[in-house]
Amino acid sequence: MVFALTKVAPTVVDSLADYPHGFVVACVTIVAAVLIWLVVKVLKWTLWLLLITVLLVGGAAVVALLLR
Repeated sequence: MVFALTKVAPTVVDSLADYPHGFVVACVTIVAAVLIWLVVKVLKWTLWLLLITVLLVGGAAVVALLLR
């Protein structure tokens, strides 16, 4: 009888079931777009850092070879 009185905590799916389906899809779409935007920003900065590193190492190699 004790088990009948315990309240089960709602899960994420249960709490989203109370909202209209269109609203849930719109929110998930916005969250996905923001996550994709953040990934693109991180990749952009990573590529810039890689380009700068290649240019600096290449320039240092040229200087080292010219002074040899």
